[in-house]
Amino acid sequence: MTKFEECLKNSGEVGYVQEVMLSVARVEGLPGAKLGEVVVGESGGEGQVAGIGRETVEVLWFSRGGLQAGMKVARTGKGLSVPVGEAVLGQSLDGLGKWLTGDESKSEHRYKVDVIPPGLGKRAKITRPLMTGVSLVDLLIPLGRGQRELVMGDRKTGKSQLVWQTILTQAEGGTICVYAAIGLKKVEIKRLEELAEEQKIKGKMVIVAAASQEAPGMIFMTPYTAMAVAEYFRDMGRDVLLVLDDMSTHARFYRELSLLSRKFPGRDSYPGDVFHVHSKLLERAGNFKAGAADVSITVMPIIETIQGDMTGYIQTNLMSMTDGHIYFDSEAYFSGRRPAVDPFVSVTRVGYQTRGKLQHEVNRELMTVLSAFEKTKVYLRFGVELGESSRQVLALGEKIWHFFDQPQMLVVAGDLQLVLAAMIWAGLWDGKEVGKYAQWWQKTPGAKQLVKDLVASDSFSVLIAKVREKAEVLQHG
Repeated sequence: MTKFEECLKNSGEVGYVQEVMLSVARVEGLPGAKLGEVVVGESGGEGQVAGIGRETVEVLWFSRGGLQAGMKVARTGKGLSVPVGEAVLGQSLDGLGKWLTGDESKSEHRYKVDVIPPGLGKRAKITRPLMTGVSLVDLLIPLGRGQRELVMGDRKTGKSQLVWQTILTQAEGGTICVYAAIGLKKVEIKRLEELAEEQKIKGKMVIVAAASQEAPGMIFMTPYTAMAVAEYFRDMGRDVLLVLDDMSTHARFYRELSLLSRKFPGRDSYPGDVFHVHSKLLERAGNFKAGAADVSITVMPIIETIQGDMTGYIQTNLMSMTDGHIYFDSEAYFSGRRPAVDPFVSVTRVGYQTRGKLQHEVNRELMTVLSAFEKTKVYLRFGVELGESSRQVLALGEKIWHFFDQPQMLVVAGDLQLVLAAMIWAGLWDGKEVGKYAQWWQKTPGAKQLVKDLVASDSFSVLIAKVREKAEVLQHG
């Protein structure tokens, strides 16, 4: 017996496709259908009930082809769910959670894709830091576990690079990483898999991918499937980092589906419920109570801007439902800065509460110097003769920007970042060749303990003094 025949026998209801609009179908019949319920066609394809009218239901179809007028459709009586379990680590899944390779039967559980986000009673204050391994972000725009931090900027400005450095840092610390590739090219998805293999983190990572050639319905479901996978590991007591790459593509596919189903278009032709579509996803992230400890889903949605415009409809929607944003400046990128993050435009709303007194003081000192550095550079354009203090600001600012210029795939430990900042203030380092110190910290016996002892200071001035005492050891790092 086929799945269609089995579902037809169980429900006793049959529907007929009246109209087909790419991946959207209007089906007559199915009086007992519920929103979000999965339906199956006699051709074997599946879809989900996306709307209910007086005499018809609107079905979002998950596959290209196999959908035609007059086809019979039966209810399954179930919502969409994905197979999950420890065996899913290291696997690549499609937009509906089906394994692209390997034996899917190894999954022990199934998790619903569409659930109501946990309420305030189940959430906890964000108090634990989330390190990205990128000095500029960790020192100037700190993040916390359970935070929703938007990564935004023009195309090809290094957004995905920052995300990968964060994944590397978190995977090494035992965090489960879930990467949702939404409508990317197949070659880009293949590169993600190869990168995970090269960096030896595949066993701590799950890739949920729907290529741009897939059906729009499949692409639309991808971030929800990735969130369901993240929720499984959260319920197992594991911290999760979820990357959504990218939400502007997701919004465009949802606009396409909405226009095909004749929903009333609003601003920029997006449907009025696009805010709800994204917010019900991001609200499922956060820091949650799990007995005596906390467990978190940290989400980093990526969004694309056009010519640096942050005021676009989808961009402002996502900014309003996240806990801050990291902004990539295309001018900084083309001038050679890596990462091309603008710390004066970027925001973190809950990250500061996860840092101690020393980190707060370092953050304040760095931002003060960089702000003065940018103002002084403006005066230089007018040919103003600078005093000694202004020249010192320029020299210190240059060293800090050299320090923040971090090579691709290089990660710097949080404690080491503080020591390196103190070395710049102490006049022991010009900020160049960060990778040399990262290798010294990783490979030299006693280096990690030395750095740990140094950052046990209660203030930045004490740290600088301690660094000067250990100048000979640190300068030969």
